[in-house]
Amino acid sequence: MPRQRKPFGTADDTELAFYDAIGRADLDALMGLWAEDEEIVCIHPDGTRLIGYAAIRASWEEIFLRGGVHIRPMQLHASQNMMSAVHNLIESVTIPEGKQRDIHILATNVYLKTPLGWRVVVHHASIAPGKVEPEMATRNVLH
Repeated sequence: MPRQRKPFGTADDTELAFYDAIGRADLDALMGLWAEDEEIVCIHPDGTRLIGYAAIRASWEEIFLRGGVHIRPMQLHASQNMMSAVHNLIESVTIPEGKQRDIHILATNVYLKTPLGWRVVVHHASIAPGKVEPEMATRNVLH
């Protein structure tokens, strides 16, 4: 496991670096964003649940054999306190060959504030059926 890691000041910074590393197929940068904890979890869109650093690293290494995956995060819904953040979003995916597909993935990323800054502890992604609904400009909130 890498010990020298860049500290990230916010969960948002970590998320930007997460999707950037995936787009560049940079395995070391991606894994440097995960917490140093064997209880970390990654669930890929195929439903495979991976627990622990080694299993997660091996899965991303296999994915990156085909090149980077270009993901545009959209419609972020975030919940945060002083030590953790939960981001639920829609990922618009472009496959490595550059073809835009009508695929969107529902993702939940959980971040934990550590002495090294904000780190990923859970990434859960699943393919969603249908088209992406445009984000509503205004929302009605019922109390």
